[in-house]
Parts: sequence; C-alpha cells; structure tokens
Amino acid sequence: METIVQMRGVTKRIGTRTIIDNLTLDLPRGEVFGFLGPNGAGKTTTIRMMVGLMSLTSGEILIDGKSIEKEFEGAIKHVGAIVENPEMYKYLTGYQNLVHYARMMPGVTEHRVREVVALVGLEARIHDKVKTYSLGMRQRLGVAQAMLHRPKLLILDEPTNGLDPAGIRELRDYLRKLAKDEGIAVFVSSHLLSEMELMCDRVAIIQNGRLIDVRSLQDGEQALSARRVLFQVDRPAEAVQALQTAGQSAELAEKAQEADSGFVIIYGDRDGIATANAALVQAGIRVYGIREDVKSLEDQFLEVTGGEKIG
Repeated sequence: METIVQMRGVTKRIGTRTIIDNLTLDLPRGEVFGFLGPNGAGKTTTIRMMVGLMSLTSGEILIDGKSIEKEFEGAIKHVGAIVENPEMYKYLTGYQNLVHYARMMPGVTEHRVREVVALVGLEARIHDKVKTYSLGMRQRLGVAQAMLHRPKLLILDEPTNGLDPAGIRELRDYLRKLAKDEGIAVFVSSHLLSEMELMCDRVAIIQNGRLIDVRSLQDGEQALSARRVLFQVDRPAEAVQALQTAGQSAELAEKAQEADSGFVIIYGDRDGIATANAALVQAGIRVYGIREDVKSLEDQFLEVTGGEKIG
C-alpha cells in the first residue's frame, strides 16, 4: 500500500523532559490506524507536530513525501484534522458552515460540498442550524469539513470524547467507510481500548513517548491460517488422547477447571475444528463449548506495557 505519512526519528523535548522519543512510523492509505496510549503518553504532542502546530526537536515527518517543517504548505494541503471537538458556527446551518470553509480552500466546488455531506450521511439535516445538532452530528460535520479538500490523511484526536454509544458507533462506521471508499489514511488517537479494537485496522502502542509495538487488529491473512481453538469438554485428558488418536495435535489448556469439565486446545482452520469435534463426539466425549482463543487488545496492551493502566 502507498505510504502517506513517514515519521523518522521524531523527538520532542521541552526543557529536560523528553515528550516524544525517537518515534518512527509509517501510515499507509486506505487504513484506519490507531494511536493508542494512556493520557500523557504523547499522543496529542505527536499530532500537533504532524499538523505543524509544534516544532520537532529532531527527526522528520513527511506527508505524501513533503516535509512538514521544510515544505509546510505542500505537506499540510494533504491533511484534514480535528483535534478534540470540531468548532463550528452554531448560528449557521451545517451547509453554510461547509460553504464558509470551502471558500478558504482553492478548488472546492459546490458539488464537492454536496459530496462530503452525502459521504457522512447528513443530507437530511444539513440545512438545519448547527445548534440543533447532537454531538455525534457535529463530529460528522467536522469530518465533512476536514474532507472538503480531498486530503490524503485525516487526523482525529480523541474523536469519541463526549459521544454516547450510538454516536460512537456512527463515527466508527463512517471512518471505516471513509478509509475504504476515499482511500485515505485515517489516523486516530485514543486511550479507549474497546473503541480502538472495533475501529482500527492496526494500532501503534505508545508509552512514555516511546513506540512500544504496532499490532494488526483485523483478521486478514490470520483468518486463513491455523487458529488457536478451545474445546470445553467433560474429560479433558481423554479428549486429548482421542484427538491425538485421530491424528490431530491437541494439548490441555491452562484454564480454570470447572466442576465437571476442562479445556483442550487445538490449532486448526474451519475444517480442522469440525473434524476435531466429530472425533470427540465419536469417542464419547461431551463437548460443552467451542471458541477461538484470541487475545483482546486489552490483553495485548497489558502484555507489551507491563501492566500500565489506561483509563
């Protein structure tokens, strides 16, 4: 995939304190990329440097091949951004707000304004005054405004702050639609694990200003390979023997034993799971449940950060 953003050795120091420490990261187009970390980890500082609101101590940020410090206008023209809540003129309609912003940017036509309105699903309310909008609708209007000039990169800092569950889901669906349909890179910072897990294709985990890891959250190629599957059975030791006799690799799971059952692990694809289940039934083993054993984003975060809490 085409790389839209390249961060190379990005460092920010204020006095003797290092806020961002040697951050190197690539963002491809067509992907929702999460920037995850606890409050104070350096997420907003990184975004401020990406949009030119804060200088770099060292390193380089390239947006579509242009340096944000040396070629600011050439780089920033590819960026749409919302830092926290979007600010709109509440006494104007949504449409009037978009037209006002469109006049500030060359090449934005009335057709493009209508296009972004449809893209975020605000056609029915676009001519109502913004003061009548819910917070979720204002977020969507903010996304529309950020998309007017067809950016290659959309940056959102804590976009779900203040949204109710329905608003969060709406925003999540629209961001995934934008990345897919418009082919842009969507960069989302947050400390909310559950939302990042549902929204993003990949996440970068940052802790104390340092990049800890980058994790893929979507099944992708992993769905085609062997998966770790837990079978809850009544006689786990006999179940392992039955599976091994049937030619399937199996082992006892290190899971809490219930009153009359335990867990067995196999590694297999969809057909392998069905074959294992048939072998257990044929051997007279009771199967109480089958589930894929997947680590949640919370488990992964705690694993790579050593248990630091995020709120």
